[in-house]
Amino acid sequence: MNTEIKVLELLEQNPKLSAEEIAIMLNEKKEEIERVIKKLEDEKVIVKYHTIVNWEKTEKEVVEAIIEVKVTPQRGVGYDAIAKRIYKFPEVKAVYLLSGNYDLHVIVEGKTMKDIAHFVGSKLAPLEYVLSTATHFIMKKYKDAGVILEDGEKDDREVITP
Repeated sequence: MNTEIKVLELLEQNPKLSAEEIAIMLNEKKEEIERVIKKLEDEKVIVKYHTIVNWEKTEKEVVEAIIEVKVTPQRGVGYDAIAKRIYKFPEVKAVYLLSGNYDLHVIVEGKTMKDIAHFVGSKLAPLEYVLSTATHFIMKKYKDAGVILEDGEKDDREVITP
């Protein structure tokens, strides 16, 4: 496996690692790791360093929803133009193109369920090329971006012996 992939895997698991720490882990020179990281940032392979927050453990009131959106693709640009219009809304945290019954998977955030309902009814659903939406409010997150959010991770699986 090349150095770039190894660096990316380490930073994906812990973006707080320094170039020096990564160099030690990979038995490389610090300067080489700094060069690799800069190259990956310049090429937009590393887009942003991200912190995962379990908002349920804070005083901030946050409501998130997954909205499935059925759209009509546009001639010459497919789904890209409508996806771009959607991801520019500040309420939108992520947009994914899907296979299946719906075309786009949109993750939104608001202060209340009413805020999200207002966003869907007044901003998203009226967009040209949007045919229908299905909104699913996130009640609780158990795992986010590969990180388990529950306290005291416990293995509840039954032990099976031969």
